[in-house]
Amino acid sequence: IAATCSPSRTQAITTMESDWHDIDAAVDYLRALRGVDKVSLLGWSQGGPRTAGYTARNPGKVAKLVVLAPAYNRAGPAQAPNPLPTVDGPMSVQTQAEFKANWDRQLGCPGQYDPNAVHALWADFRESDPVGATWGTGVRRAPQVPTWGFNQAVVARMQTPFLMVVGSHDKQVLPERVRELYADLGSKQKVFIELACASHNAMWEKPRELLFKASLDWLRSGTVNGVTAGELKLGD
Repeated sequence: IAATCSPSRTQAITTMESDWHDIDAAVDYLRALRGVDKVSLLGWSQGGPRTAGYTARNPGKVAKLVVLAPAYNRAGPAQAPNPLPTVDGPMSVQTQAEFKANWDRQLGCPGQYDPNAVHALWADFRESDPVGATWGTGVRRAPQVPTWGFNQAVVARMQTPFLMVVGSHDKQVLPERVRELYADLGSKQKVFIELACASHNAMWEKPRELLFKASLDWLRSGTVNGVTAGELKLGD
């Protein structure tokens, strides 16, 4: 980039509502394709308010939820703020060095991740965003979307089976925030997993197979290690 410049847009390019509409289109397509009433949803980080917020509004279409590090705020707004808040550019921007530094600050045990994973992931990030790939040596971009519809009052009414997982060393979505979600959730079928030796990027780290197996077991049977409701700690 020859020089920095101010963003030309101060409003988000999508909203939580428009994201829910996108999810709904995909869900309805799958329901028709497979001839089923409900599908299950998986999310990560901001995928928490997207998948769970959608489910709260469409419980008849969702069988089960699995979310890693759901970004939950008990006191967040239930409805869209009016007017919508301005943002410092519609997209966040992160260099490879910043991505690695953010990951490294969440390390809590030896061999938590393979250093080669950073290079492999960065290649995928560049491929997924041909525009961001041309900014300097390449950047990772993500839309900045105001969040609503995922607070204490909303989740207290939810009855959908919900598996939530958080890494012990996650510094982006703190484990105590996910424990609050577990406590507030109305569903009787809910499991909270704290994953040892893991961060916000648990799916690329040492205990990833534990994460994958727990997710698969929940989707198949609604249990993890025979537990349908409760708290577990997996890994060491």
